[in-house]
Amino acid sequence: MAYSAWEASTSYSVGDIVRATTLQASGLVFRCTTAGTTDSSEPAWPTSIKTTVADSTVVWTAIASAYEELAQIAPSAIIELFEMTLDSTLHGSTDTFRWHNGANAEVTGNIVWNGNSYIRLPVQAEGFEYNNTGALPRPTLTISNLDGTMTTLLLLVNATTPGNDLGGAQVKRIRTLKKYLDGETAADAHAKFPDEIWFVDRKANETRDAVSFELASKFDLAGVMVPRRQILANICQWEYRSAECGYTGTNYFDANDVSVASASNDKCGKRIGSCKKRFGETAELPFGSFPGAGLTR
Repeated sequence: MAYSAWEASTSYSVGDIVRATTLQASGLVFRCTTAGTTDSSEPAWPTSIKTTVADSTVVWTAIASAYEELAQIAPSAIIELFEMTLDSTLHGSTDTFRWHNGANAEVTGNIVWNGNSYIRLPVQAEGFEYNNTGALPRPTLTISNLDGTMTTLLLLVNATTPGNDLGGAQVKRIRTLKKYLDGETAADAHAKFPDEIWFVDRKANETRDAVSFELASKFDLAGVMVPRRQILANICQWEYRSAECGYTGTNYFDANDVSVASASNDKCGKRIGSCKKRFGETAELPFGSFPGAGLTR
């Protein structure tokens, strides 16, 4: 499938295919289904197959070259790539480590894709399948430790956060086809399946042979709430005089909303009434809570 990068103020015919000017996590490209001339700025590209987007007088429909290749009689081999990115706060660096297991295409060395080198290493990944039970997958990623590299990495991050064991590190699972790797005749970093983003929830096992990690989605990490703010009806959750609060006035009130003369005694009562004292009875209030929550059961 041949396509080029999207261009502004350009005429396109039905059937023309473009890609976004930046790499899309969805791995999608876009076919012109209504001819016309593009806008002066790039549209917000859809992330689901067959979804359309208007671009001035052009209409684009999202398609995936990787899926179309799999419909061939003899499709190219699927290549599975893994990236682990550290968190500077937790691990002391933002280094990214890249691996592939070379299992599907008799690859004997490192792989280069999108300009990045992926080291060939025994890697086993399982449990990524979704089911109808409602529970999110918790995949397991097992990485070879024969040369002690993983143990060394664990020691380094634990020196920053004792007992962390790479918890919170981001793991990206990338799947593409061999024909799209750098150096191949059809090399294309945009032709891939949608990226999967996971996070290390815990180290499941460590031996001299391998280290296993249990992964979780961002919504399934221990101690993480969604939404990140609790739904409280009558208590403002913003820090007083912060950017969210927005109050910078010189009218001061204590915690009981009684006027005081000194800024040293100024303290918000965290109630809607406290907001009204400062911003006005009929003003738009930046109240950091959910007053309507108490109206439903």
